[in-house]
Amino acid sequence: MVLLLGPNMNFDGLLLMIVAIMFGPAILLAIIGAFLLKKNKKAAKVLFILAVVYLIISLGICGALIAGF
Repeated sequence: MVLLLGPNMNFDGLLLMIVAIMFGPAILLAIIGAFLLKKNKKAAKVLFILAVVYLIISLGICGALIAGF
């Protein structure tokens, strides 16, 4: 029988996936906002605000998952 959690298991991929979910969309929104900054300042400002809100929420939820609460 295979144990689900063994002493020699490596969870680096899981941690990398959680970090990618935490920071990936926020970075993507910020990059798109930076490209739109010259053409449409209002849309760029909205994307920057969405990036910050997503980052705050994801750090709270995923941070709690990583911390084990």
